[in-house]
Amino acid sequence: MQTDKKILNSDERAVFALRSLHNGYGYQRYKMSRFEEYDLYVRNKDFLLSDQVITFTDHSGTLLALKPDVTLSIIKNTQDTPGTVQKFYYNENVYRVAKGSSGFQEIMQAGLECIGDLTDYEIGEVVLLAAKSLSLIAEDFVLDISHMGLVSAVLEQSGLSGEGRRKALACLHGKNRHELQAVCAAEGARAEGLMCLLDGDADTLTGDAAAAWQELRRLRELLEKSGYAGRVRVDFSVGNDLKYYSGVVFNGYIDGVPESVLSGGRYDKLLRKMGRQDSAVGFAIYVDLLQRLEKAADRFDTDAVLLYNGEETETVMAVAERLRTEGTVLAARQRPVGRAWRRLYEIRGGEAVLIENNG
Repeated sequence: MQTDKKILNSDERAVFALRSLHNGYGYQRYKMSRFEEYDLYVRNKDFLLSDQVITFTDHSGTLLALKPDVTLSIIKNTQDTPGTVQKFYYNENVYRVAKGSSGFQEIMQAGLECIGDLTDYEIGEVVLLAAKSLSLIAEDFVLDISHMGLVSAVLEQSGLSGEGRRKALACLHGKNRHELQAVCAAEGARAEGLMCLLDGDADTLTGDAAAAWQELRRLRELLEKSGYAGRVRVDFSVGNDLKYYSGVVFNGYIDGVPESVLSGGRYDKLLRKMGRQDSAVGFAIYVDLLQRLEKAADRFDTDAVLLYNGEETETVMAVAERLRTEGTVLAARQRPVGRAWRRLYEIRGGEAVLIENNG
């Protein structure tokens, strides 16, 4: 059955398209349990977008959490597989406080995780799938990529103290050149490498930073050769978490939504914290944000309203069905209250006559 764009919302269409894409690359669907032990999230709460979690105690006295995150669940419920790679995709409802909200919401989240003995191929495949996923959602998109290993190496070379590095990382994230120079000057640290990161050009870096820069360049070239030239930007303001992320990190943006709808990266450090030896890379897509596209693109609840008054039922149905070949139709005896429509028709002589057109 063909998915009908007139029936499904933009977020629902995205889930269908993403599922097909990720399955086509051999990713297996991960179905998450609705509840996980709360301790899992307490130990890793700074990995979550929000540290507020809905909890309750089950009959055995165990404190459980209503799922706020999928990645942590996947790590917890898989095991190290030396020499192999496990690939999962998911679309799950999670429960947390959304950005700009003061209360808990049920939020649809889709994404994928690649865990195991990773090579450059798996890293490249995941970043490519991030770009492909964005292209399924919107024609106008951009993928910003960075590398936390590179950022970490430059911070190490700068000679900044621990507190200085924290401040410098915040300056990078905010693209604050003046404050970054001030942080380095206050400690007599080297600022050249950090300035290169702000400019998005790391060709003059040396050591571990240079090796990481070459990895990032290869990823960018891979995406450009795959047809995404002009859609990929190197931006070292992406990612400010050195505690979990160790390699490439990326954010995806689409026209019409003012914040990232996709985020991901390589998070080997999280696995080490959870007692795992595997490596991992993945991304999440915040499907709930796509509802803004629906609202921005279409202010109407229905394409047409068909007014009828005394006509035979068969006539009303036949006229409405003819109109439905062009979009959604609401048949009513009077103008519906609280609804917005593109066109308003009424039945005259057994035919639909246009009496109002709102665009």
